Amino acid sequence: MNLHSYITKHTQLPEKSIKNTVELLNEDCTVPFISRYRKEKTGNLDEVQVASIVQYKESFEVLEKRKASIIKSIAEQDALTNDLREKIQGSEDLIVLEDLYLPFKKKRKTKAETARKNGLEPLAKIIMAQNHADIESVSSRYLNAGIKNNDEALEGARHIIAEWLSERVSIRNQVRNQLERSAVLNTKVINAKKDDEKAQKFRDYFDWSEALRRCPSHRLLAILRAENEGFIRVKIEIDDTFLLTKIKERIIKSNNSCTPHVRLALEDAYKRLLFPSLSNERLKLAKEKADNEAIKVFSKNLKQLLLGAPLGEKRILAIDPGFRTGCKLVCLSAQGSLLHNETIYPHAPQNKSTEAIKKISSLCDAYKIEAIAIGNGTASRETERLVKRIHFKNAIEVYVVSEAGASIYSASKIARDEFPNYDVTVRGSVSIGRRLADPLAELVKIDPKSIGVGQYQHDVDQTKLKSSLDTVVESCVNSVGVNINTASVPLLSYVSGIGPKLAENIVSHRNEIGSFSSRDEIKKVPRLGGKAFEQGAAFLRIKEAKNPLDDSAVHPESYSIVEKMAKDKKLAVSDLIGNKVVLENIDLNSYCTDAIGIPTLKDIVQELEKPGLDTREKAKVFTFDQNIKSINDLHDGQLLPGIVNNITNFGCFVDIGIKESGLIHVSNLSDSFVKDVNAHVSLQQQLIVKVLSVDIPRKRIQLALHKA
Repeated sequence: MNLHSYITKHTQLPEKSIKNTVELLNEDCTVPFISRYRKEKTGNLDEVQVASIVQYKESFEVLEKRKASIIKSIAEQDALTNDLREKIQGSEDLIVLEDLYLPFKKKRKTKAETARKNGLEPLAKIIMAQNHADIESVSSRYLNAGIKNNDEALEGARHIIAEWLSERVSIRNQVRNQLERSAVLNTKVINAKKDDEKAQKFRDYFDWSEALRRCPSHRLLAILRAENEGFIRVKIEIDDTFLLTKIKERIIKSNNSCTPHVRLALEDAYKRLLFPSLSNERLKLAKEKADNEAIKVFSKNLKQLLLGAPLGEKRILAIDPGFRTGCKLVCLSAQGSLLHNETIYPHAPQNKSTEAIKKISSLCDAYKIEAIAIGNGTASRETERLVKRIHFKNAIEVYVVSEAGASIYSASKIARDEFPNYDVTVRGSVSIGRRLADPLAELVKIDPKSIGVGQYQHDVDQTKLKSSLDTVVESCVNSVGVNINTASVPLLSYVSGIGPKLAENIVSHRNEIGSFSSRDEIKKVPRLGGKAFEQGAAFLRIKEAKNPLDDSAVHPESYSIVEKMAKDKKLAVSDLIGNKVVLENIDLNSYCTDAIGIPTLKDIVQELEKPGLDTREKAKVFTFDQNIKSINDLHDGQLLPGIVNNITNFGCFVDIGIKESGLIHVSNLSDSFVKDVNAHVSLQQQLIVKVLSVDIPRKRIQLALHKA
């Protein structure tokens, strides 16, 4: 099977689209560029479809590399037959491939290997043939310095047979099928640890039993974490007797002196070699599936968070609230530059609220503040109430902003490079203010795992997680576009074709030469060649450029088409932009070329109608119930405003303005079955919830989505 047919089989996409997409990928084109600007070549594949081609292209390459390695290894042992080579080359699955390689794999010292060295392989073959009436007398021929008696000879032969049976593909698949259908996951608490305070969050799984195939991803990851932390033991079980009976029916062909030895060898193979290995494989596959589910949830959440509503270019006063250490204030320009910082102490133990109010008021006047961002951590509610007592001269909106990951950013190299002369408290406050102005531009500076919008993100495959989250960030950045004259290095590094090094070069060039006034000037950035320009130019925007197309998603390679459209309508390009009446009446067929067809032309016209449009919603002010100050103020039946701050497979968590978030379980999201939580709620969504129950000792709040 070749690459194109392999991808076709797994994606069901047209082979021509796959072939052309693979060619583009081999030319170092990126997913955002291919899906946006090469629609004619791909057959109008979207970003998800192009990404799936990338995924299966990579898995095929891994498979082919492993095949080559296995063929080489077997050939070096002079054991490679034409039939075996064909089976290896025809394999489409790594598990099947490893089964074929298993008999030839170099092993550590085993019982079977020792028996072979003692000359017992011929005896094992005689027993396995199952046609000898007196195997005891035959075994006596194999006594030697290493084998003292018949029992040792027969035992050694059984070890060899056990290894043969454990390597037989048909038997391995029979065990696999039984594990897939009926494996049961059992847990037992470790008595010495069950009273440990950290173990209590896992107490639901102290003695748990469930069919492995029905165990949801979040529960399996929780159980495996509990095992890793030493609180429980996990065991996989199936009906061994039933399975062994079925295997014996296939293996045992006669009833003579060889039969008991074949039976013993089979039981030994199952208990010592097959079941331990394949039950671990089954659990590993279940873990991989759970990882993929968790990564999918994390990716969806991250995308929603990154594309959260920006306030835009406003002058912001940001507050990182605190009690004993005070509240750190920073004033930011409309472009996010730090203008001023200081600390106030409105809360206990200092209680200098009057001074704090005067200070906030005077700073808002001095720096013409348009909005206030308050971090949602410690002392957030108290600080919000204080700010809302202030009578400002001008209307100033107050927002409570998630500080998840702000402390990670403030201690990072990125933050130190941005603010080398300020401490972590100032950097953290700046991050809070900037993420109100533009969540995407600020959150790309933080490791996505630290943003806290996933489930068990530290337990899943970290390589897969990073790859998936990087893909999400890249997709979000390129879907919105980047102002090249204000973007940070981290933001620019996610632009199609740019990467970290070119991003640094862009910022250095900007600092030395000044702002870019046209896309053509981007070509002057050191080491930014034609390929990087082709891939990234359309995602880089230049405000107030001489050519208005430089602030649009129209690719420079298509400028001539837009210019021709304008000329045909006897208009300047600037007059064509935003002219919906004219644009709707353009005959796109007359502008088709060999390279550019109707899909791209439709995109161009759509972009010209609203060039550089930010598709994200605008930030909205939200107010929690001011009477709810702690979990002790909650009671069953209350209706409260809240904001969704995390989504999992089992429900969503809602911030209701106190330290503890409440959970809306999937069963309380809708009256009908909920297959996908994201179909009912979204991250940062403002909603009304009903309190179902409050467990104060365990700090758990159960909520339901209130239907108005």
